[in-house]
Amino acid sequence: MFTHIIRGSGRRITYQNAGVDCAFVAALSSGFCNWRIDFTYADTNNRTYRTSRGKTHNKCKIDPMRNNSPQSLPRYGKACAHLYVNGVRRVSQCHHVTK
Repeated sequence: MFTHIIRGSGRRITYQNAGVDCAFVAALSSGFCNWRIDFTYADTNNRTYRTSRGKTHNKCKIDPMRNNSPQSLPRYGKACAHLYVNGVRRVSQCHHVTK
């Protein structure tokens, strides 16, 4: 299960974390290899204006996770987290950022 936690108020994000929370399926194999987690921010017209690209981890892991630094967003819209495995986006989760 991919989770994306976001805390803050208005356009101010004070805490953000994303990762695989339940690694049961991944535990049956070697986990996720060559993975990274990106955070993106889009306006209300769904235009992405900022991307925080994560580091690609070559080592396999059953519970990949990443924190992101606090953000002051210039506009309302949405904040998303994306899990990539071998360069292919596998899953995303978004939160609407509103007043």
